[in-house]
Amino acid sequence: MSDSRPKVAVIGASLDRSKYGNKAVRAFVDQGWEVFPVHPKLAEIEGLRAFPDLASIPESRLDRVSLYVPPEIGVKILEQIAQKEVGEVWLNPGAESPALLERAEALGLDVVQACSILAIGEHPGDYGV
Repeated sequence: MSDSRPKVAVIGASLDRSKYGNKAVRAFVDQGWEVFPVHPKLAEIEGLRAFPDLASIPESRLDRVSLYVPPEIGVKILEQIAQKEVGEVWLNPGAESPALLERAEALGLDVVQACSILAIGEHPGDYGV
């Protein structure tokens, strides 16, 4: 039986519970999403298997990819995102730049510039350390 929960990859997921990349993992889990933390060096984040990159995630389709990395890193990840079937790409505050937006548009990605934690009905402040 297929898991019908919405699926999100959190790029820039972190072990540091004070960082938004960690708060997002916890917030999406709390809202019932299937969460795929992405970090190049970690094997597990908040009890979930972490993936070194998007290509390593076994799901063929993700409803959302949420970026919590600086724009100079995010722009390098856009090609990986474009190679997966992705509903929306969320650029959280600090993850956006004119160059990143221009490249995302050129790749045909559906970009949302907003806090993905707030968008799912949670507040980052509720996820203190």
